[in-house]
Amino acid sequence: MDQNRALLIVDMQMEMANVTAAGRPRANPDAEENIAALLAAYRDAGLPVVHVLHDDPRADSKFRRDLPSGQPMPCAEPLAGEKIFWKTGSSGFVGTGLAAHLQAKGITDLVIVGGVAAFCVNSTARSAANLGFHIEVVEDALIAFAMPARNGGDLDAEVVLEVTLSALQAGFGVVLTTSAVLDRFAVPA
Repeated sequence: MDQNRALLIVDMQMEMANVTAAGRPRANPDAEENIAALLAAYRDAGLPVVHVLHDDPRADSKFRRDLPSGQPMPCAEPLAGEKIFWKTGSSGFVGTGLAAHLQAKGITDLVIVGGVAAFCVNSTARSAANLGFHIEVVEDALIAFAMPARNGGDLDAEVVLEVTLSALQAGFGVVLTTSAVLDRFAVPA
């Protein structure tokens, strides 16, 4: 693996854990474990890791950097030297300087993980592709919650995740598993 590929972790903040603990149905119960494994592999290989976190300007939001709920989850805690970008909207590329940072570092490929799949991960991945980055989204390293359907009822978390990933793969990048990414780090026998 070379330095042109970075792990991009989107919105892995404590509010995700709080919502999960409150019982909101979600896909990928092992997402945090998979993110931690990917993060360890990237760090061990000395490859770039970039964090995007949400700092919602609304006073009632739980995704604010000044609240405990806005802090990184333990599975994705940034280390010194790892770049952190705070965003106020959905895409990690809008108003953050993320694209300029990646381009300056020669990063062309992004492996994207985090939450929430249908919202900020989706927006960030699409923006990245539109800016010319090659994207890979790790399907089992994403948090996806059930959500209200526009005409009533609820959409199952697994359905939300599948639709999100299908749209991303159809027009923006590649969807793969944690094990497929980790296989890249395996030393040939």
